[in-house]
Amino acid sequence: MIPVITLDGPGGSGKGTVSRIVAQRLGWHWLDSGALYRLVALAAGRHGVALDDEAGLAALAAHLDVQFGSAPDDTATDRILLEGEEVGQALRAEACANAASRLAALPAVRAALLERQHAFRQSPGLVADGRDMGSVVFPDALLKIFLTASPECRAERRYKQLIEKGLIEKQRGDTMSGLVAEIAERDARDTGRSVSPLKAASDAVLLDTSALTIEDVVQRVLSLLQGRLKSSITQS
Repeated sequence: MIPVITLDGPGGSGKGTVSRIVAQRLGWHWLDSGALYRLVALAAGRHGVALDDEAGLAALAAHLDVQFGSAPDDTATDRILLEGEEVGQALRAEACANAASRLAALPAVRAALLERQHAFRQSPGLVADGRDMGSVVFPDALLKIFLTASPECRAERRYKQLIEKGLIEKQRGDTMSGLVAEIAERDARDTGRSVSPLKAASDAVLLDTSALTIEDVVQRVLSLLQGRLKSSITQS
């Protein structure tokens, strides 16, 4: 069985950055499941499909023309092509994130993307991040981790990310309050949806990243993995 590490949690908990670094250090494949939903949202806007058109969105998801890779000059940068066009920057816009959260609540869309997510499970292993990777998509994962952080901390991280990517200007007051409100709204939508709600799997390791650096979390994940691998060898 090909091993899988899942990192679930709300937006801004650090799961995307941590999962990418862990995958790089292990030499494993990486699945950013959130990017798939953002891609569907982006494609919907481009093709005029309404965010409440479940059948239309599911059709887009099933036939999504997308390619994942790394930028040629920086292996730490994710390169995502939608219909042949680089869209990595567009996917990080807050409007795209909010649209993705809305369509992720639709059962037909989730079903259409499930098989695509399973296809990422390839040797030597997979690190998958999202909101239901451990609870729904990969319930047999070797290691399941649920990351969280305070809403204020997550808003701060998101603010810095948007500044670094040039998506907003340095106007802290209104921007920060808006981000906190958007995070709270998204959390309520993600945890309250009827299909695959955001929640920790019963056997997941809970980790609050509010006071931790990215490297702290990466080392914690690698340490937990080492323990699980030793345990599986002993049991076999």
